[in-house]
Amino acid sequence: MPDKLAGFIEHTLLKPGSTEQDVRRFCREAIDHSFYAVCINPSWAKTALSELKGSAVKICVVVGFPLGTATTAVKAYEAADAVESGAAEIDMVMHSGALKSGNDQYVVEDIAAVVKAVNEKPVKVIIETGLLSEEEKVLACRLAEKGGAHFVKNSTGFGPGQATPADIKLMRETVGKRLGVKASAGIRTRAAAEELIRAGANRIGTSAGVEIIME
Repeated sequence: MPDKLAGFIEHTLLKPGSTEQDVRRFCREAIDHSFYAVCINPSWAKTALSELKGSAVKICVVVGFPLGTATTAVKAYEAADAVESGAAEIDMVMHSGALKSGNDQYVVEDIAAVVKAVNEKPVKVIIETGLLSEEEKVLACRLAEKGGAHFVKNSTGFGPGQATPADIKLMRETVGKRLGVKASAGIRTRAAAEELIRAGANRIGTSAGVEIIME
């Protein structure tokens, strides 16, 4: 019987030292376990596309990763290039410094440019909750929605903090059913993944997908 949890998982490989062999292995694991997607760096999109050919597993590519401080034009180009290389979804990093500076318009326009560049492909906005106050987390979610994002996500996995039920619950309460919520960073057990889903996540980003499913 298929494991329902597998359909939530984006099998994630973002370490800078990851090899082609690693990427291909993650893709095969995603197929074997019926994960929703693989989440990878842009330069590996074509490799993943060749490995996942004929499968239902989607390719998610990160943009402006991991800092979110690239210019808007660069983020938009990177996103468009990723889609051309096979990406079905984009995880872009919000410019946390702009948010904390009170430059809401910049944040919205930064997101909107990426959304426009990918021709209606789903865009998830990573808001790096470990850098933000509760009020800033709520604002970040609202700005992501205003920019046309389809999901909000709590962490790159490279910043401070990990996915917590409290943050996921806050994000879900802020966006309601209008947007998806992706939980990521530090999710290594089935119990943790299921708790985050109960809190409101409908995607789980983790490099430990196989271990979680095999528990």
